[in-house]
Amino acid sequence: MPTPEFVLSLRKKIGHDLLWLPAVTAVVLRDDGRVLLARRSDNGNWGLVSGIVEPGEEPAVTAVRECLEETGVVAAVEELVAVRAGEPVQYPNGDRCQFLDHTFRCRWVSGEARVNDDESLEVGWYAPGELPPMPPHQLERLRAARTHSGPPRFVV
Repeated sequence: MPTPEFVLSLRKKIGHDLLWLPAVTAVVLRDDGRVLLARRSDNGNWGLVSGIVEPGEEPAVTAVRECLEETGVVAAVEELVAVRAGEPVQYPNGDRCQFLDHTFRCRWVSGEARVNDDESLEVGWYAPGELPPMPPHQLERLRAARTHSGPPRFVV
């Protein structure tokens, strides 16, 4: 996974220490109920489109940008459905991160789903009953987007 320049710069100063980062998950849905999924190249897991918010970037803008960069799909953010701190993650090189995830429900606008960068091995649209195996936190975010109504869910 390409690491943003600002993270590389911080790593020069803090080494492998825990880094708190804002992140987004884009739950992109089509009118027929299918969801956009990608199989990550770093760990082989299927999941929703996600990424790190760049300094000064609005999280909703990040969600749209990540969809286009990773899958070639143009998406429009409909609403923020959840904000949640993930568990700390340790990468093979020893770097430790913890992400504050902003999950957005998005709708497909245009574009054919395809592997559009080196972050994914496969990309595709999946019906609710045909999802590939996914980590529990990914399924939780998908469920939040499908069932959300009202203000964003802040899980305590």
